[in-house]
Amino acid sequence: MKKRILTGDRPTESQLHLGTYVGSLKNRVELQDEYDEFIMLADLHSLTTHAEKTEYIKGNIHELVLNYLAVGLDPKKVTFFVQSRTQIPQIALILGMLTPLSVLERQPALKEKLEQGSQLTYGLLGYPVLMAADILGPRADLVPVGKDQKAHVEYARDIGQKFNALYGETLTIPQPLIGEGGTLVGTDGKQKMSKSLGNAIFLLDDEKMVKEKVMRMYTDPTRIHSTDPGHVEGNPVFIYHDLFNEKRGEVKELKERYQKGEVSDVEVKEKLARALNSFLTPIRETYTKLKVKKDLPKEILETGNKKASKIIQETLFTMKSAMKLYV
Repeated sequence: MKKRILTGDRPTESQLHLGTYVGSLKNRVELQDEYDEFIMLADLHSLTTHAEKTEYIKGNIHELVLNYLAVGLDPKKVTFFVQSRTQIPQIALILGMLTPLSVLERQPALKEKLEQGSQLTYGLLGYPVLMAADILGPRADLVPVGKDQKAHVEYARDIGQKFNALYGETLTIPQPLIGEGGTLVGTDGKQKMSKSLGNAIFLLDDEKMVKEKVMRMYTDPTRIHSTDPGHVEGNPVFIYHDLFNEKRGEVKELKERYQKGEVSDVEVKEKLARALNSFLTPIRETYTKLKVKKDLPKEILETGNKKASKIIQETLFTMKSAMKLYV
């Protein structure tokens, strides 16, 4: 039997960008043949920052499903489901009863979110508990994370082990599956790619838009003229070339010429725009074909919700039975 993995996204946006692809989508596509893959649309998690914008969540969920399919995720291999359509909140309530307030107050992400302007709510403080329920409910064996996100799985492990110690071996204790994706610097060359920062290239941007964004990209600030030797290490344009340009010989040549001051930024960027559009064209074309099938996202989610709900309901029943809550 294949091991089960769980990943998810908050449907606060309707489009995915190259940073999302590098950080998680590429890994998900590669894992779908090897594992029983579940991808959760975390609509309840969205409420911690978008409680007043809920009218967009449903549409965003449907768009994200189409984006997933466009990059190569197969609904015959992957289970897509919506968080609120399952019994995850009930599991989170039980886990919350076992969680000391001091643990939640020490979570590193809380301070960061508050500094970014988020309001301290019950839901924001209890975010790790709901996330643990996301993982423990579907009985995930593995949770794909980047090297800097391993801590996100640790609480689920800790609370799962605490439950098992109190009530017997009931919950599956997950392991982190460390991926190689990492983060992708945005076109501004300063922070990771993000829509809110205006430094993102989206998977569905048309050819003209991709080229315009590439031509505005940050490069080497020490290079004033095209005849000046330039740096390729840490240069966003060459980071993107390494990731998306399949013409490896061209990339090698551009780097050598750039370091010698024998190529202009314009030429380097034009070739990057071509490489990115070559990568994105099949995604855009697949999305366009799927978009006309208006009921497709709903049908995929209905199937996924039923499958996920059955598994999570079984977990909840087992937990309650272990706790002697059923009479």
